Amino acid sequence: MLSARNLAYERQFRPAFAPLSLELGSGELLLVSGANGSGKTTLLRLLAGVLRPAAGQVDNRASGTLYIGHQLALKDDLTVRENLRFASTIIGGRSDLDAALTRLGLKALSGRPARNLSAGQRKRCALARLLLADTALWLLDEPYNNLDSQGMGVLDEMLDAHRAAGGACVLASHGQPRPSGGAVRELALQPAGVAP
Repeated sequence: MLSARNLAYERQFRPAFAPLSLELGSGELLLVSGANGSGKTTLLRLLAGVLRPAAGQVDNRASGTLYIGHQLALKDDLTVRENLRFASTIIGGRSDLDAALTRLGLKALSGRPARNLSAGQRKRCALARLLLADTALWLLDEPYNNLDSQGMGVLDEMLDAHRAAGGACVLASHGQPRPSGGAVRELALQPAGVAP
């Protein structure tokens, strides 16, 4: 579904991380771990095609990819429902907004402008896009940040269901919590020049 060969990226002529290779198949979850500055976000952006590698290549054979990064891509002036309707139009996926709102605990907030949401509610709104997209590959950067324990449990259930349906995920995290269900492979990144 996804592979990278001898992938490298430079920031200001310095490598972001040591060249790496990876393979991800159907039903797999790859946890990219490492301290702040180790290149986790950079790697996800390379895999998503947002950045171009300095060397190596990415081969994405997935039938659709959805990347959710630190910037949650919510329009503050739009309501929760309007944000998700807009996202659904762009990603061309499923149209059952009410089911996504209910699953993420946002139904009662659907008419509230995004600017009035808490950090955890904003994260739930962004993650609801996963339920609207017909994408095989999810690239998630620190998806547990700002979620309470109930929200973390919902995300774990979504990941389990996605993998059971043949989807795959690359998930970046700098510590706890970690995905709780199913087998998880881990890729620990070190800043370039730092011994593992």
